[in-house]
Amino acid sequence: MAAMLLLALLVPMAVLVRSFALEDRLSRAALEVQATETVVSGAGDDLGAVSTYLERINTSRETQTTVLYPDGRDVGPVPGEDPGIVDARLTGQARVDQTDDGARILVPVSLGGSSALPADTPVIRVDVREPGLGSGVLEALVVLGVLALLLLAGSVLLADRLGRSFTTPLRGLASYAARLGTDRHPPPAPREGPPEVREVAAALDLLVERVEVLLTRERAGVADLAHRLRTPVTALRLRVETLADPGERARLAEDLDHLDRTVDQLVREARRSEREGLVARADGVAVLAARARFWEPLAEDQGRPWALRLPTPLREVSVRADAADLEAVLDVLLDNVFTHTPEGAPVEVTIAGEGDAPVRGAVGAGVGDGRGGEVGAGVGVVVGVDGGVERGGRDGSGRGLRLVVDDGGAGLAGVADGPAVLERGASPGGSTGLGLAIARRTAEESGGTLRLGPSPLGGLRVEVVFGPA
Repeated sequence: MAAMLLLALLVPMAVLVRSFALEDRLSRAALEVQATETVVSGAGDDLGAVSTYLERINTSRETQTTVLYPDGRDVGPVPGEDPGIVDARLTGQARVDQTDDGARILVPVSLGGSSALPADTPVIRVDVREPGLGSGVLEALVVLGVLALLLLAGSVLLADRLGRSFTTPLRGLASYAARLGTDRHPPPAPREGPPEVREVAAALDLLVERVEVLLTRERAGVADLAHRLRTPVTALRLRVETLADPGERARLAEDLDHLDRTVDQLVREARRSEREGLVARADGVAVLAARARFWEPLAEDQGRPWALRLPTPLREVSVRADAADLEAVLDVLLDNVFTHTPEGAPVEVTIAGEGDAPVRGAVGAGVGDGRGGEVGAGVGVVVGVDGGVERGGRDGSGRGLRLVVDDGGAGLAGVADGPAVLERGASPGGSTGLGLAIARRTAEESGGTLRLGPSPLGGLRVEVVFGPA
């Protein structure tokens, strides 16, 4: 923009410089005409004196002076008449005509006073060339160019200073906003820069304060609700224990257990924001691997072939989810397996970075040693998911995490209607129906997905993808 403005100013100024130079030459030419007119008037018919004078003054190419007499005699470097000379001779009036390369001055000289006839009047013609890059024009244009560059540099510097006065505080606000998800109690936003930026910082502080108030109210409300629910549930449990019918007592106790689990899940959901802040972050491989090993003793007790597949080499994969939420997702999936499949059905957990190629190991019928290869009815660990540096780095930066749980049960009834099974409250097995819905929401909030499908083990496969942090 500044360059366009300078160009709009410099072009007219350059034209003006050339115009002033031409005017200067015309002014000097007018002085030469006056001196030549005096010489021509005093010389009369002595053309030699006129010729000598013209040779002395016609040393520059800027102006060329010629005297044209009415009898056809011409003295000077540019002989020959034209209609303009005839008109000046007949009218007795001086004139200035524009030519292709400058201007032409025509001045009639009266030799006999007022009694002289116009036809007997000689005419002085001075051809003035338009100035080129000489005669100070080049110097003036250079000065204009230098001034233009200085103005342009100054405008760029000023624009940079003004821009930085906005961009630097805005970058600080952006960095502050990015840290809001990691700081439980963030400091006030930096109040720097122009008033408009400071107003944005104040508005951001107000927004953070309102969000914290809403989260606090939500947590308090859920905690109060949980407390109100636990009291009557406890009273009901005491009454159920006094029932004489064992079958009815067991059925009601199971219903109360479901209600307790539902309340616990609601409380955990309400406390998510208190645990993780606005943006969660955790090492998915470490958290899920540790949680999977927590379930190994149960698999061993039930005689289930168990395989845990981890990335090779082991590396950190940071995902956008809280550690407690990752554990809750795996707990939901494995709880479904242990609850809805018969004892002895195999279970396989695969943890890999997005894009890694899992290497399947055989699940045998014997007793495994927990180190890979063939895994039997006991507990085994297979470290066999290819994910080297060439696939995205040892730390898994910029990549998500894939969690796959396979079982050898009968499969989930209605897997073709997977989306319906994932809806909150939908459960074909009589549970609360919140588990898979919470797992799906955790995956989607991290930028990932949850999918159901048939497992190579013959049962159900649940694949959860968590987005990168």
